[in-house]
Amino acid sequence: MVFSQSVRKGQIPVSCGLCETDRPIKWKCLDCDLLLCDHCKEKVHLRVKTAKDHRIIDIKEIGLYKEELDFANIPCKDHAGQYTCLYCKTCDTLVCPTCVSKIHKKHDLTEIQEGYEMKIDKLKKGQSKIQRDRKQIVSRKEQLNQLLSLENSKYNQVNQDVLKHEISVKAAVEMYFKKLREELDQNKSTVSSTIKSDLNAVSDLLKEADNKNNEVEDFIQITDASKFFTDINNLEKSIDIQMPQLQSNYVSIPNFVQGDITQSNIGVLEFDENPSHEHYINLKINKQYQTELEVVSYVCTSIYQSFWISSGKYGLVQKVKPDGTKLKILSSYKTSVYGMTVTQSNNLLLCCEGSRLQEISSITGKLTDSVYNVSPLVPSAVYITSDNKVLVGGVKPGRSVVILMNQNGDHERVYEHNQHKQPVFTYLWRITSTSNGNIHAVDRVSEDRLKVVVLEQGGDIINIYTGDTEINKDRPFFPGDIVTTPRDNVIVADIYTHTLHFLNNAGLLMTYYKTSDINIMLPMSLAFSPTGQLYIGCITPEGSTTKEAKIYEVTISGC
Repeated sequence: MVFSQSVRKGQIPVSCGLCETDRPIKWKCLDCDLLLCDHCKEKVHLRVKTAKDHRIIDIKEIGLYKEELDFANIPCKDHAGQYTCLYCKTCDTLVCPTCVSKIHKKHDLTEIQEGYEMKIDKLKKGQSKIQRDRKQIVSRKEQLNQLLSLENSKYNQVNQDVLKHEISVKAAVEMYFKKLREELDQNKSTVSSTIKSDLNAVSDLLKEADNKNNEVEDFIQITDASKFFTDINNLEKSIDIQMPQLQSNYVSIPNFVQGDITQSNIGVLEFDENPSHEHYINLKINKQYQTELEVVSYVCTSIYQSFWISSGKYGLVQKVKPDGTKLKILSSYKTSVYGMTVTQSNNLLLCCEGSRLQEISSITGKLTDSVYNVSPLVPSAVYITSDNKVLVGGVKPGRSVVILMNQNGDHERVYEHNQHKQPVFTYLWRITSTSNGNIHAVDRVSEDRLKVVVLEQGGDIINIYTGDTEINKDRPFFPGDIVTTPRDNVIVADIYTHTLHFLNNAGLLMTYYKTSDINIMLPMSLAFSPTGQLYIGCITPEGSTTKEAKIYEVTISGC
C-alpha cells in the first residue's frame, strides 16, 4: 500500500492524528484527512456530531480507493461565477443555467453524472478497440518474425544446395559459384530488409498502442471532473491508431536450380512463382453431422459420397452416408482400431490388435487379413502415399518404427534410427507424407508429451515440431491427427487448444487456425474428400451424458 511503503522507505514514524501516541495506525477518515488508531476511531472521532457520515477506510485500502467525483462545483467555461448543472448531449458539453436559457433550452439535456458515465463508457469501448488492434498487431508481428525465420531457414537450405553442387565442379568454375553466393546474399539482404522494415513499423505501432492504452487508463482514473471534461475531447480525437501500410506480399529468396557442370549452365537463382509467404486460412462450415460415437478417433472419405468413421479403441467402425444433418449407417463392425486409411481401390485398411493389417472390401464388405504384415510388431498407424505405397507404423515395448511397403506387402524400407543409431520414435501415433517423400509422424513420447517428427525420404530428421509457444502456452501440444492438404502442406489437429497447425512439407509452422472461432471444439481426426472438402471429427464435450461426437464438413482456403 502507498502508506505502508512510504513508512518503510523513509523510516518516518507516523502517529494518530488525534491522540498523537505511538498506537498503531489502522484507519483513515477521508473527510477529515486524518490517520486514526483503533482507540480514536471508536472513542474520539465518533463523538464528533458531524462525523457519523464520514467515510473511514482501512489504511490497507489507501491507494486503491478512488474518490467519487464532485460534479457540483465545475465552473462554466463561458459564464464567470456560474457552475455547470447539466450535460448537453446535443452539443457534447457541460452547461450552466445561463447556458441553458440562452442556447441549450431545447437541446437533449441530462445529468452531469450520466454525461460522465457516457464518456467513461465511450473511453472503455475505445480502450477495447485499442486492445483488439493490439492483438492484431501482435499477430502480425509474430507472422513477420515467422516469415523472417522461414526465409533464414530457406537461405540456409539454398546455400547448402549451392555448396553441395559446387563440390562437384572443377576449379575453373569457382568464381562463378562465388558470384552465385554473393547474389544469394544480396537477395537475402533485400528480403530481410523489406521484412524488417515492416517489422519495425509494426513494433513502433505496438508501442504506440501500449502508450495510448496507458494514456486512456490514466485518464479514466482522473478524479478532477473539471480537468476530465476539459481534456476529454482532445483524447477522444487521438484515441484511434493509424494502421501502417504494410506490403501485401514479400519477394522471397530465390531457389537454386542445379545445372550441368559447364560454365554456361552451372545453375541460376530462381524465384518462386508465388513468392508471397502470406497465409490467410479461412474455414467455412458447410454441414455438421451428429454421430452415435463418444469420439470420432478416425475419419476416412471414399469416392462414393460416403465415408468411414471409427471410435478407435472403443471398438466400433461404421460406414456412413450423409442424410440431411444425420448419418445413415450403411455397415458396422465391432473392432478396436489404432489407425485406418482408404486404398486407391477404395478398400479400407485397419490397424487392429494383430500384427497383420485388416482390410474391408468395398465390393463385398467383408473384413479379412490384408497382405501387410509388421510382425513381430503391431500396427499403430497407416497411410497410403501418392505413389500408392503403404506407410505403416509398427510398435512393441521398447521399439517403434515406420515401414514402407509396396502393394504386395513387401518391406522396402524401415525407418527406425537416426544417423547416431538412436531410436527416432517412442510410440508412433499418426502418420502422413508429402509428395516430395517427406514423412510426418506424430510421436507420443509420454501421456501428455507429443511431437511431429519430419523425415526426408532418405531417413534423416529434417525437423521436429513440438507446438507453438503462443498457442500452447497454457495447454501442451496434443495432436489427435495429421493430414496432407491438396497443396502438399500438412495440418495437425491440436485437440485441447482447439487449433489446426499448418506446416509446410518441411514441418515448419506457416500459420494456425482456431477452430473454436467457428464453434468446432476438440478436433480429433482429419480427412480430405476427393473434392477437397475437409472433414473434422471431434470428441464428445466433457460433462456430456450422451454419445454425441460430431463431424464437420468444412471448406478450407489458403492452405
